[in-house]
Amino acid sequence: MTGTSTSHGTGAGDPEQIKAEIEATRAQLGQTVDELSARLDVPARTKERAARAKDTVVETYRESPPLTIGGALAVVGLVLGLVVVRRRARRRRKR
Repeated sequence: MTGTSTSHGTGAGDPEQIKAEIEATRAQLGQTVDELSARLDVPARTKERAARAKDTVVETYRESPPLTIGGALAVVGLVLGLVVVRRRARRRRKR
């Protein structure tokens, strides 16, 4: 019979080893809490996505300015068209 087994059957009877396992578990738990906090921080994630989108637009503009400007104008035109169509539809419903 060896002196390394415990009543719990883990085989870890050395107090220093137990302390090391506790510290490792605490560190892992801390990382998990940090990851969950980051995932639940919606404003920070929104800012991060906006910054990435901005970087993408700037990079695309640098590669092809006329295409980027044309695309932006197309999007603005589409949005304005939708606004006009919705307003007309609303006016027709009121009559």
